[in-house]
This record gives sequence, structure tokens and C-alpha cells, in this order.
Amino acid sequence: MSTQLDVREITIEDIQPLADYWTKSDPGFLVSMGVDLSKLPARSDLVEMLEQQVTQDYSEKKSYAVIWLVDGKPAGHSNINKILFGEEAYMHLHLWNSSNRKIGFGSEFVKKSLPYFFGNCKLKLLYCEPYALNPAPNKTLEKVGFDFVKQYRTIPGSLNFEQEVMQWVMSAEKFAQLYSV
Repeated sequence: MSTQLDVREITIEDIQPLADYWTKSDPGFLVSMGVDLSKLPARSDLVEMLEQQVTQDYSEKKSYAVIWLVDGKPAGHSNINKILFGEEAYMHLHLWNSSNRKIGFGSEFVKKSLPYFFGNCKLKLLYCEPYALNPAPNKTLEKVGFDFVKQYRTIPGSLNFEQEVMQWVMSAEKFAQLYSV
């Protein structure tokens, strides 16, 4: 029996499991992704932000998420933030359960997420800046066709500590070429 991998936009029903990921994950796992535990918002603030995201027009979104499904069940998400509608955004990748990591799902999920981000937010450039010490997302980005830009030290997101990141980028042109859009 083969595993079915799908992607869809976030819905109100996804908010609680997504909040669980951030509030119930092992602290060591979160730190391994570059998360500063002291910057995690209260669950109620996280839920409120996600509820707002679900109802906004694409052009107004500060963050935009898609849900990753394994055999029809939510198993992770990808989101973009720092969105300049019609220009650029920064992508983040999250598989919620360790049993779904390191088996190739990430690459397929990223490929299936790209049309949502490029299409709905009219992006020209999509960046991703994973923690340099977290090899899985860096390998995934290379595998799906992102171009390596540089490694540098920064605070890549509102939940992160200062860290070395690997910056990757994909242009709308390369996306269209690779994925026949």
C-alpha cells in the first residue's frame, strides 16, 4: 500500500493541531530547528494569529500556511511570512511527527506547496533560511531545485535565536520551468 501525500490550504480545523505542534513539541526538537523557546507565543496568541490568517485576502496576509497530509491526515505544514505580495516571501517547513521525517516526504510536500505560494501570493522570489545545523531542510531545498545563495548569521524569524542559516531561493521563472506551470 502506497502512502498518499497531499497539500491544502489551512482551515479553522487545522489551528488546534498546528498550535499543538508549537506548544507540545519536545523542547530539544524545537531548539534543534533554531527556535528560541523564550520567544514562543502563548497558545491563545498563536491561535488568534492563525484564525486571522485563515480569513484574510492573500494580498493582506502577513503569514500564509498550507497543511501537509499523509493518507488524508494532517501531518505538518509549510508557511510563508515576511510576505511582500507580488514580490517575495520566506518559507518554513514543519513535519509534526518524527515518524514522517527523514523518509522523503519533505521533498514531495515542498513540491506540492510551491504552487500555492507562487500562485496565490504572486511571488517573484521565494526564500528559505533553515538553520545551518539542521541538515534535513537544506537537503530538501537543494533536491527540489532551490538555489543556494549564502550561509550567514542572523535571526531568521520571530521565534528564532541568532544562528547560522543557509539561504536558498527559487524564482518564479525557475519554478515554472521545473514544475511546468
